[in-house]
Amino acid sequence: MDDLGHRGWEGVRASDLAAGPIELAVVIPTLNERENVSALVDRLGTVLAGISWEAVFVDDDSPDGTADLVRELGQQRSNIRCVQRLGRRGLSSACIEGILASSAPFIAVMDADMQHDETLLPNMLAMIKERELDVVVGTRYSASGSVGDWQKSRVLISGLASRLARFVVKAQLTDPLSGFFVIARSAFAAAMRDLSGQGFKILLDIFASSPRPLAFAELPFHFRRGVHGESKLDTLVAWEYLTLLLDKLAGPIIPARFLLFAMIGGFGVMTHLAALWLAVYQFGIPFAAGQAIATIIAMTGNFLLNNLFTYRDRRLHGQALVTGLLSFYVVCGLGAAANVGIAAHLFVANHSWWLAGLSGAAIGAVWNYAMSSVFIWRSRAAKSRARQAQTRITSAEQSPARGNSLSPSAA
Repeated sequence: MDDLGHRGWEGVRASDLAAGPIELAVVIPTLNERENVSALVDRLGTVLAGISWEAVFVDDDSPDGTADLVRELGQQRSNIRCVQRLGRRGLSSACIEGILASSAPFIAVMDADMQHDETLLPNMLAMIKERELDVVVGTRYSASGSVGDWQKSRVLISGLASRLARFVVKAQLTDPLSGFFVIARSAFAAAMRDLSGQGFKILLDIFASSPRPLAFAELPFHFRRGVHGESKLDTLVAWEYLTLLLDKLAGPIIPARFLLFAMIGGFGVMTHLAALWLAVYQFGIPFAAGQAIATIIAMTGNFLLNNLFTYRDRRLHGQALVTGLLSFYVVCGLGAAANVGIAAHLFVANHSWWLAGLSGAAIGAVWNYAMSSVFIWRSRAAKSRARQAQTRITSAEQSPARGNSLSPSAA
């Protein structure tokens, strides 16, 4: 039982056990934070005494056994739960799944690394109930709050990100990027189907997705130094943040993923021209062969960049990466044929070379994006439905009784 064995039932406080309906769920995304879990649960038990609460740890399959420890705790404390996610990562999506896994009318979101001040939770809960608010946000940027011992560069980056957030969130939040807040389920439910789930700024996503202005208040806190664990933020967090902003700004009109796909396509055009020039003028390769080489280089680069950025949440690995690349060649080849065919037809019809060229390029881009999304980087939900359908078909084919029950018309 690791660090639980010495405690047993006699070490469990009454406040740790759920009595009656849960009033507050504390959703805690984790990644390699086994060493923090027990201490955080003890702290929550202390500050939330007298409140019916539960902790929902959403673990992105941590190799250090975080999920196993949470389940061990759950065997001793009925209000400790684990949602273990396989094959996917992301702070915002983890928070969404954790909130949906609870039935509590109020939900707190916080980190597991002790950086957020858990002693504020009772005040946050009391404030959201008494003032009938939608959200109470823990802010680092009010007069009484602070970012702790952050380096100056991080403070500047955070400030820039907060200013960019103003493009999608009109509420006068002092800390729109806060990861510490309490929200009413009704407010979350109103916004949840429009959430992007991209990146790590779930509060920003909620405010930008809400169909109405949210009633909110802020409580200052001092951002503490992380104790243990691995950051949920990796080297591509800036890209994910910009993707979230782009999705909220243009998503209702043009999908942000398509804009990213088109941007990478534009980069691929430049790559193609550079590779063609090198092949023909630097290596003396005949034009036709150089064109073929440049095309393959550009398509390969586009595929890898789309796999890394555009479809980051559906990223292909191993054998799937190779299969996806070959499929991408086929999709882009058909897209190029559609591009040329449509452009040629429009040029013959109206003799406007630029209109024909742009139309062909647009059709090719839409084709490549649509086919890539459907056949190469399918969503996990689509893949799951496909596997379930295949399982049902296989079961039906292997079932003699079902096979014999077919009518002549069905056969």
